[in-house]
Amino acid sequence: MSKPSFIRLVESALDRVRALCILVAACALVVLVVTFGWLVFGRYVLNVTPTWVEQLALLLICYISFLGAAAGISENTHIGVTLFRDMMPNAVQKILMIGIDLILAAFGAIMLIAGVTLMQFGWDTLLPMLNIPESFRTLAITSCGALIFAFAGTRGLFRILTFQAWEPEAEAEEF
Repeated sequence: MSKPSFIRLVESALDRVRALCILVAACALVVLVVTFGWLVFGRYVLNVTPTWVEQLALLLICYISFLGAAAGISENTHIGVTLFRDMMPNAVQKILMIGIDLILAAFGAIMLIAGVTLMQFGWDTLLPMLNIPESFRTLAITSCGALIFAFAGTRGLFRILTFQAWEPEAEAEEF
């Protein structure tokens, strides 16, 4: 049985968001490498160390890791122990997969709420050397929580809506 068109439409939109997460994280990784190249060049060739590079690196690593984690949830490549789930009958496996998705969505919602609180708290504090609000660092946590909530929540919801027709698909290898 094929998926309803609205499910395909939402999955397509979420795939684009996932691809954008990977693109932004990849661009941040390139900027990270270039800025560390500048740090080495400045320190050893020009004998003037650019002090802002370390703070920018910390900021970029937050975005790389959190956006990568959200994309991993979307692609279902997060670490999971599937031994007990795989030993269960099909119906129990379906229920467990729905439960896992809903727990991940709840975790994402908690990250989103805590991230918003951290953003509000850190708006008046500036990151040293960069002179931008501390909230730019916690925006990575907030966006990751929102993305995990969206990715896992919609997957769980769609599994619930298509429970009778759903067969365990060939999902990405889990560890």
